[in-house]
Amino acid sequence: MVKYIFVTGGVMSGVGKGVTTASIGKLFQFRGYNVDAIKIDPYLNVDPGTLNPIEHGEVYITEEVWEFEPAEDFSLKISEIDQDFGTYERFLGKNMSPEQNITSGQVYLSVILKEREGKFLGRTTQIIPHITDEIKRRIRQVAKRKNPGILITEVGGTVGDIEAMPFLEAIRQFRIEEKKEDTILIHVTYVPFLDTVQQQKSKPSQHSVRTLQGMGLQPDVIVGRGEKPLTKEVLQKLSLFSNLPLEAVISNPDIDVVYELPLFFEEQKLGDYLCRISNLPIKEPKIDEWRSIVNLYKNTEEVVRIAVPGKYTQIVDSYISIQEALRHASACSGAKLELCWVDTEPIEKDHRAIENLKKFDGILLTPGFGSRGTEGMILTAEYAIKEEIPYLGICFGCQLLFVAFCRSVLGLTGANSTEIDSNTPYPVVDLLPEQRAIKAKGGTMRLGGHKIFLTENSRLKEAYGKSEVVERHEVIERFRHRYHIIPKYAEMAEDAGLRVSARDETGKIINAIELNKDFLIMGVQFHPEFKSRPNLPSPVYLAFIKEALRYQKSKNLQ
Repeated sequence: MVKYIFVTGGVMSGVGKGVTTASIGKLFQFRGYNVDAIKIDPYLNVDPGTLNPIEHGEVYITEEVWEFEPAEDFSLKISEIDQDFGTYERFLGKNMSPEQNITSGQVYLSVILKEREGKFLGRTTQIIPHITDEIKRRIRQVAKRKNPGILITEVGGTVGDIEAMPFLEAIRQFRIEEKKEDTILIHVTYVPFLDTVQQQKSKPSQHSVRTLQGMGLQPDVIVGRGEKPLTKEVLQKLSLFSNLPLEAVISNPDIDVVYELPLFFEEQKLGDYLCRISNLPIKEPKIDEWRSIVNLYKNTEEVVRIAVPGKYTQIVDSYISIQEALRHASACSGAKLELCWVDTEPIEKDHRAIENLKKFDGILLTPGFGSRGTEGMILTAEYAIKEEIPYLGICFGCQLLFVAFCRSVLGLTGANSTEIDSNTPYPVVDLLPEQRAIKAKGGTMRLGGHKIFLTENSRLKEAYGKSEVVERHEVIERFRHRYHIIPKYAEMAEDAGLRVSARDETGKIINAIELNKDFLIMGVQFHPEFKSRPNLPSPVYLAFIKEALRYQKSKNLQ
């Protein structure tokens, strides 16, 4: 029997439902239960692949590419899903499937195409029951395929949003259809602190709970987010006005190490309470291994400073997996990470601003699309090559590192990617051959997990180590791109000090490049950050951070 847990949000978005959801899953893992997760996104996009990261945050990539078949003779490939799945994978230590990201676009598309097929002949197609039935079917389909003991479904957005209402209604029906002890509703709400009166205020959360109750949903647990732990008075008020016992009101304050949240929940006995209300045996949680992981992040002696130039630096969620992968690698190297986000557009207007990069121990050039801010990104790569600063380019960042090398070392003035300049005299980065005939933008890139074949004696292969997986050429990384480095220009570059350090199975797609420099300057076409875990950092990121620390020590000796 599957236990279904639903997580909703109140007062405002961005309160940390994803981390709360992952932490609740961790509580059950501590007790030996098999946990999986679903994320519901009420937007009408089929997936987030065409969304700007500034608007919605990072697009996460799964290893699996899922065939979404909303109707006969119609299918879509999905590997691009919501950024919260990165949090789920990092906390729960398991790979997620694209079908676990349910969007309004997928639900409505399925129902409308079925109506066109004649599946609902004679009936008016409506939100209730057709849309809500499809939502429930999708949730149960994941439960059937994944067969977890605990399935946690996070509902994106905020209670009261118009687009979320069909999902909340589906959850109301779902709770009626299942046994009472087989479903739990957890409401994550924001509790602001007013400086003017030096008090936490529970009223917004009370109104949020009332809105939820007005839709026929009574939460079983309230998780109060705030800058500080909730006071006893606020806990009591939330308990009273939410019709809940005091032990069902949980504090979720800001913490320095995000992976410590499950332990903070354990201190409040949340795991035991959830087991009790769902009629599960209350087992002794095994938390020692997780606590040792958290201690990695607390017991750091050095500081490593990394600059992150990019196009989407207005919100850090644009690069959340990169940020976490850098933290993983830093903590496992005994260092605390200090990040500096660098908007590359101002660098284009004032080239002197690039000198600020000299104070950092390493530079990571970020993924992206389009032409805005790219000249600034290329300038940072040229600067790193000239000054020999440890450098890691990811996907688009790898392509722009190659552009910078072609310009500054090969002397190919005007070299560029055709994505940025279709009239470049030297198209050193161009569309993949299979992408040339594609017109639709959604779900059509080279996506998902692909094998990478590492070049012997390369620094990239050295980073991955001598495991059997590496020797059998079974290293799989996740990709999301349309453009690639053109081999004929790579051959020219290899004569000038650049090495192709990884290719695909055919040998035609270049997956990584590196420069013959004292300090690591590397670009990878794939996204190693998506496979990084708090206790098992990505080999690529670990090699980069170790080089940054080595560079730091060399500077201190000068």
